[in-house]
Amino acid sequence: MTFSSNLLPLLKKAPLLIGLLFLAGCPSKSYKKNKSYKRYGVTGKRSMISTQGPLSTKAGQLIFKKGGNAVDAAIAISFAISVERPQSTGIGGGGFLLLKTPDSETPLSFDFREMAPHKSHQKMFLGPNGEEQKGKSINGPLSSGVPGLVAGLFHIHKKFGTLPMETLIEPAAKMAEEGFPIYPHLARAIKARASVLKKYPSSRKIFFKKGEPLKVGDHLIQEDLAKTLRLIAHFGKKGFYGGFVGNQIAKENQKEGGIISLEDLANYKVIEREPVKGSYKGYDVYSMGPPSSGGIHILQILNIIEKDPLKKMGYGSADSIHLISSAMQTAFVDRAFHLGDSDFVKVPTQKLISKNYAKMLRKRIKLNSAQTFEESRIRTPFPKESDETTHFTIMDKSGWTVSSTQTINGWMGSGFVVPGTGVILNNEMDDFAQKVGASNLFEAFGGEKNLIEPKKRPLSSMSPTIILKEGKVRLALGTPSGTRILTCVAQTIINYLTFEMNLYEAVAATRFHHQWSPNEIRVGSNPFPTSVISELEKKGHKVKFKPLGCKIQAIADEGTVLRGVSDPRGEGLSLGE
Repeated sequence: MTFSSNLLPLLKKAPLLIGLLFLAGCPSKSYKKNKSYKRYGVTGKRSMISTQGPLSTKAGQLIFKKGGNAVDAAIAISFAISVERPQSTGIGGGGFLLLKTPDSETPLSFDFREMAPHKSHQKMFLGPNGEEQKGKSINGPLSSGVPGLVAGLFHIHKKFGTLPMETLIEPAAKMAEEGFPIYPHLARAIKARASVLKKYPSSRKIFFKKGEPLKVGDHLIQEDLAKTLRLIAHFGKKGFYGGFVGNQIAKENQKEGGIISLEDLANYKVIEREPVKGSYKGYDVYSMGPPSSGGIHILQILNIIEKDPLKKMGYGSADSIHLISSAMQTAFVDRAFHLGDSDFVKVPTQKLISKNYAKMLRKRIKLNSAQTFEESRIRTPFPKESDETTHFTIMDKSGWTVSSTQTINGWMGSGFVVPGTGVILNNEMDDFAQKVGASNLFEAFGGEKNLIEPKKRPLSSMSPTIILKEGKVRLALGTPSGTRILTCVAQTIINYLTFEMNLYEAVAATRFHHQWSPNEIRVGSNPFPTSVISELEKKGHKVKFKPLGCKIQAIADEGTVLRGVSDPRGEGLSLGE
């Protein structure tokens, strides 16, 4: 039975069947209300998938049933979630992927991040007097980098895939062709970006009905995207970077003020990089290195607090929150001053993740008082993101593990759909520093090393992470949400390995975030007791209550079973076999 005959005909009867649809998998709230799930997550003996998109999870499971491996499932999920979550990711974007194979001693790392077009320059978003032009790096075709997702998926498929690309892409094409009901998060994104989307007839055609943004329960059909996906399935990578689709991207992007050319598309390259590696509590932690800042600073945060008696202090205590948030604050200073695309600038990775450097930084943190903005900025020589982006995790018992974070940057990317293709282009150019000291969509402080240069990849916080113990994968996880990615991943690891929570508890626990600028602790959903907040304020912390947007997708190998948790804050789905 095919993917579409299993589920998608139900979607055409959306007004009557939304409740049934949610049970079937979009968005799956029912299984998250199950008491057992709330305590433990879901289990499987052979495979486990955890994604933000229920239909995408089912697409991956279908590939396993067809005999594919975890890489095949990852490719199918990547294309499917580009259809299901167009507000967060898409083939007009890019991402990172960590892969542990049965034969590799350590995880492999793949960078298919978007790239600055060759005509880009440092002043392209500045006014005549060097002032920032708000919105220019976020809205419209000029904000787009050269997409890397399709190239990345073909690169990985060539090395590790087993099923034909046509088989892997077809679930996504059918989903785009037959459609599905708009769910709450997508409706919010369309409404929030309506002013930009309605500027372009190609965007209005898809996301508006009778002049109004699509709302919850409306049916989303992406016919042009279905055609594009089938062109890619038939012609391979050239079906996106050349031919009709490539020509449309270059022509229409430039027609609307962008600078992506056919040459840029033809020259895009996937980069295999060394993941960053550190240790925490006897486990080996692998994550993405530059141009991601995530891996470095996850390790830095873990290093700073590793020797502190956090378990004795207790999860959610003022002291543990103070120490962990101060470590976050410290890491974000280094992010601003040291991080960028390592192909263009020197990034002192090994020094930043060293235990000795962490020890020095820990000495600056006082248990009873918060660091001021200037105190945290001080550095001695060594002895610049919301619900955007998506993440999925896959694991099977034959030794394959995939952790991948993918994005078009902000909600609905640039807001520009390339006419005739259904492709939403990213607004990734906003992840560069427009000038030193400027902040981006996620309020991240921009440093000199992340200034715009042709063919450079912007700094990211995406942090697909895999954790090993004695050479075997024990945990894989990641999340969307800009700069909050690295702090949410770090806290989930701390919850699981230090506070010894079960996987569901580690993911569901209240999280917080500190990124130096603004100098405040941001507390997400289910805030801590007022007594704890008062203690933090007495230490000098400013506390702000605002959802963090993280939607952790985690899988743990517990020996006899694989356990998956899709963050209960989101609309995702974990499925195991």
